Amino acid sequence: MGSVLSWLTGGRTLEVPCTVDIEQTFDSLHAHAIPEGVMLRPGDRVVVHGVPPGVDYGQAISFTCRATVYRAGWLERVWTEASAILELTELYHCGFEPKEVA
Repeated sequence: MGSVLSWLTGGRTLEVPCTVDIEQTFDSLHAHAIPEGVMLRPGDRVVVHGVPPGVDYGQAISFTCRATVYRAGWLERVWTEASAILELTELYHCGFEPKEVA
């Protein structure tokens, strides 16, 4: 029974290495964290450990650290996929509103 409940609700965690790339320059402002050796699915959460709070302007750094992946269960994956589709249709909806005549 425990494995069925865990399959539905999630709760499994994985510790994996993670490549982090942070840049704050004129050309780019980004922070990417890429967990290695694991395929992320809808609803999964990733917590990256040991990352600096930021970089100074003009800097770009890249390093490897550890990350914890919290696996989503079946219910959370289905909910995440459904809500993403509904939010996407909201973008379509607001793009085609007729103009009101003044």
